[in-house]
Parts: sequence; C-alpha cells; structure tokens
Amino acid sequence: MMFDNGRLLFAPLGILLLGTGVLLMGNRLPPASDFLPWLLAVLVVAGFVQLVLAKYHRGIDGMLFPVAVLLSSLGIIMIARLKPALFVTQMRWLLIGMVVYLAVIFLGAKILRILSYQYLLGVFCLFLLCSALLFGTEIGGSRNWIVLGAFAVQPSEFGKILIIMFLAAYLAEHREMLILPSHRIFLLRLPMLRFIAPLLCIWGIAILMFVVQRDLGSALLFFGIAVFMTYMATGRKSYIVLALGVFGGAAALSYAFFGHVRVRFNIWLDPWLDPSGSAYQIVQSLFAFGSGGVWGTGFAHGHPGLIPEVHTDFIFAALAEELGLLGALGIMLVFSLFFYRAIKIALMCQKERESLLAAGAAVIFLLQAFIIIAGVTKFLPLTGITLPFVSYGGSSMVSSFILLGILTVLSKKENQHG
Repeated sequence: MMFDNGRLLFAPLGILLLGTGVLLMGNRLPPASDFLPWLLAVLVVAGFVQLVLAKYHRGIDGMLFPVAVLLSSLGIIMIARLKPALFVTQMRWLLIGMVVYLAVIFLGAKILRILSYQYLLGVFCLFLLCSALLFGTEIGGSRNWIVLGAFAVQPSEFGKILIIMFLAAYLAEHREMLILPSHRIFLLRLPMLRFIAPLLCIWGIAILMFVVQRDLGSALLFFGIAVFMTYMATGRKSYIVLALGVFGGAAALSYAFFGHVRVRFNIWLDPWLDPSGSAYQIVQSLFAFGSGGVWGTGFAHGHPGLIPEVHTDFIFAALAEELGLLGALGIMLVFSLFFYRAIKIALMCQKERESLLAAGAAVIFLLQAFIIIAGVTKFLPLTGITLPFVSYGGSSMVSSFILLGILTVLSKKENQHG
C-alpha cells in the first residue's frame, strides 16, 4: 500500500484530542499550561513524520505508522486517566519514539547492512541480556532493569531487536544445514550440534531470565521468537518439539526448586487462594473485565485504579473495563491488522534474511500482545511485559518504534523492487 493517504492519521490524533478534552473538562488533568505544549508537539511531529514519509519515502506501507499512533494515543489517554502525573512523560516518550522512527528510516540501508555481522549481533544481544543479570535492579518483582540516574532502562526491550536480527541472518545463512538432519535423538532428527548451538544458547538465556530475573514475560517472548523464527526458516517440527521439551523440563525444575516460580504458577491455577495478597493484581484484573461487560463502564467511569501498576502490566484490563468487550476486541483486531501488514511485507521480501527479519518483527508484536493479554485474563501465568505502544514506559515505546522503522524500511525496499 502506498503511503499516499494522510487521512489515516486523523483518527488516532482525533482520539488523543478528544480523550484529553474529556479528562480536562472533568478536572482530571494537570493545568493545561503543563501539558498543552507537549500535546501540540505530538500533533506537529506526527504530522511532520507523515509529511516526510509522503514526500520522500513513497512506496512504504501506509498502514503501519497510523496504527502505531492509534495504539499510542489510546495508551496516552488511559495513562492520563490513571496516572495524570505521567501524562507528559509518556508524550515525551512518544515524541522520542517518532524521532527515532524517522532516524531508522533515513538510515535504513545502513541498518540492514548490519545483518552481515550476525555473530557480532549475537554477542551484543547476549551482552544486553546478561547486563541485567549482572547490574540489574529489581523493580516490580523482576530484576530486569538497569537504573542510570533518573532513568531506568530495560535491556530486554532492545535485546529483542538484536535477537531477531541475529536469528534472521543466522537462519538464512545456515538454512540448508538446519534442514538436513544428520543425527537422530529418539524420534527427532537434528543437525550437528554446532549448527543448533546458537539456538540452544538463546533458549538457555531465556530460561536463565525466567529463573534468575523472575521475568517470565521476557523469557516467554525470547523463547517464542526463537522457536517461531526457526520454524519459519526450516519448516521442521523437530525444533518445536525439542524447544518445548527443553522449556517444559526447565519449568518443572524451576517449580521444584524456586519458590517465586511456584507462587506464580499457583496464582495462575487458583488466584482465590490468596485474593488479597499475592494474587491481588490478577483478581482485581478479573473484576475489571467483569465490570466492563460488553459495552464497558464508559471512559473515565470505571475503577481500574484498584489494580496495582495498572498503567504498565495491566493497562489492557483498564481499557477492557471502560471500553468493554467490544473495545477490547477492537484493540486485539488492531494488533492483528498490524501483524497482517507486517507478514505481508515479509512475504514480499526477495532476500531470505530480510523476509525473516520482517516476519520476526511481526511475531514480536503479536506474541508480546498475546502474552500480556493472556496474562491479565488468566489464560497464561501472569507476566511482566508491556503492551506494545500502549503501556507506560520509555524502553518499550522506543524499541517498538525502532521495529516499526525496520518494517517500514523493508516495505519501501520491496515496493521499489516491485
């Protein structure tokens, strides 16, 4: 789809203005002088990005950026509703994200050349993930943050970008070796160890994140990325079976030897065993979904503030309470649309490693949304990752726009080839 329809951006920016107006009339925001300059800056920068893309970057997918702004606008409005003090902060992160997005697009060709240095990408990714293990600070029960003065950075948010770049390059180069098995382990046919060692290393790091950092969300995300991308590259079910076996065995051992793992699992099985203690968040989340019903309580008329840290991990529960089942389904459809457009870009790519890169980015967005939505609805054990573009957080916002920029670069490149 050519980027020739600027009207796609009107709806998300309109939602941002309308939501701000409703909260302002209800005296739920700081004085207008505190946030109005930042709100105007968001509108101007979003329009400028649209203008630059339309004028200088014809041929890109015209749906990705407006969808990202739509999700970001919903998140900002809900954060302003729940935590007014963070309203301006989240708008700043959105501004930074859009600027970074433009930078990625202008540097697109150079960024894609980095795929030639696959092992350097892998080493740097491991460095980022291990940095949280060595220098991390525990925030919200997970040791996955590095505090730098007044800022807190989540390395795993940027590590996921490097991991899909590494996997795209590695799997594309070694695809033939990975497809042709040379060893049989029980019923599985696998290649030589040296070819699957990088995959085993990634799986091991994911499990280590789960056990040591208590970060189930990032562990599931990294593990899922590796499994999905390996299957997309090879088409062999043996890798899925092996991965699930490794993860299942590690999860069983973790449950047996680590108390925090047992707590998470027991909360998932029956949150009513301790509804006012360790299971308080998930119980309040379930109440929020029940209160919202089909139509929702109405924007700014619910009580999602009863959920601790609702603006981060549980923002989807807040949206579901006030927008109802229809609103929640609408948000999931938006993520599905984003995934569809990204997969379409992947299928158009002529080079295998670029196709895998686009597919990996598509999987990250959908898988991350699925994991957190499944967690707050008790479909999966509760995790601590963000809802892309929606949840509060600078690391998440910036990394999401970097991935969006990579997808945009790939869509332009392939449309030009076509």
